[in-house]
Amino acid sequence: MPFKDKKILIVGLGLIGGSYAQALKRKGFEVGAVTRSQASVDYALEHGLIDRGTTEVTAGFVGRYDLVVFALYPHVFLEWIEKYQQFLKLGALLTDVTGVKSAVVYKVQDMLRDDLEFVGAHPMAGREVYGVQNADCSIFVEANYIVTPTPANSEAAVHEIEELGRVLGFSRICRLSPGKHDEMIGFLSQLTHCIAVGLMTCKDVGHMSAYTGDSFRDLTRIARINDEMWSELFLLNQDELLAQLDLFIGQMGTIRDAVAEGDTEKLRELMRHSTEQRALFDK
Repeated sequence: MPFKDKKILIVGLGLIGGSYAQALKRKGFEVGAVTRSQASVDYALEHGLIDRGTTEVTAGFVGRYDLVVFALYPHVFLEWIEKYQQFLKLGALLTDVTGVKSAVVYKVQDMLRDDLEFVGAHPMAGREVYGVQNADCSIFVEANYIVTPTPANSEAAVHEIEELGRVLGFSRICRLSPGKHDEMIGFLSQLTHCIAVGLMTCKDVGHMSAYTGDSFRDLTRIARINDEMWSELFLLNQDELLAQLDLFIGQMGTIRDAVAEGDTEKLRELMRHSTEQRALFDK
């Protein structure tokens, strides 16, 4: 079946699930959704994000879809597969948006029926707002999309999930193993969220809001954080996150020592290196 003819189900209509639905509907796909809230289903139907939706998982509804995208918290995703995979269409292809992979991908693959295939993926896009009412597929433009295949995956299935990324509008699509993904995400995403949380909680800054410049606002943009989701992600990637925290704490010690010792040359060396490294992200 050509990819453009596939019926796609979104499980979990939050910001990312809703944005997937919006992008896919605009490209002409038949899109369904299963989510906990009837209000979310109603909103998505009213705003043309989906063709049909439900809060009940049934064989008659779930079994019509060729490609299923799971936009759920990791533990909820695993519970869903264990409880409802028997309702999925014969030969259906599964993917996800989960922010950690080693703790999820292998477990799901081990649990699946023999006729089903799961290819992990991670859209590197988001906002500090939640819910389908904030769906906006423009967040995928110029963003990165990481596919995390394992030896259990067929090349054809991996290509299909990469095609999904292209259809959604991602500009850069790459492959990483689940382990390498978790190392990269531990540094690029989880550590940065830790830094933002640390800045907002190490000092009472509420009264400073009238005095701050853009630097503090930019550094702490992601401090408005979903505590339930991010705490789960941190602990599922515990070893990698601890390694990145130790790396950062060590570098902060180097900067502190340079300041304490009045070492101008060391500070300038670090700043020059920082400027060179940041320039790589502007290209």
